[in-house]
Amino acid sequence: MLAITSKSPYAVRALVELARRGDDQPVPIGEIAKARDIPVQFLEGLFATLRRAGLLASQRGVKGGYRFARSPEEVTVLEVTELLDGELGTGPCSEDRVWTDATAALTAVLRAATIAELAEREAAESAPAMYYI
Repeated sequence: MLAITSKSPYAVRALVELARRGDDQPVPIGEIAKARDIPVQFLEGLFATLRRAGLLASQRGVKGGYRFARSPEEVTVLEVTELLDGELGTGPCSEDRVWTDATAALTAVLRAATIAELAEREAAESAPAMYYI
């Protein structure tokens, strides 16, 4: 069955924020949470899971925070979703054709979308309009 909880969308939003900051310096989780209006404790749990999976690296201390352990170009939305919510398409309805097709379509979309691509798209959409005379 298709089961995506609120964990995945929140994690993707936070990862996009981390990618948009664009440098290799650790970003405090509080800054990410504030920028994306995500509860800090909730985000800490999500990032701990992603760190254990090797997507993120953390640094403790005054200049601590999180950074990508792998390039955001390599991290897909599908990978994040399956780490946090489990494999898509498993469960009691996984043998019904309509659910199989729906899962395949969703999986293809999520596999094609990377965190870097989402960050670039968001940056382009938030850029001020250019007016030419």
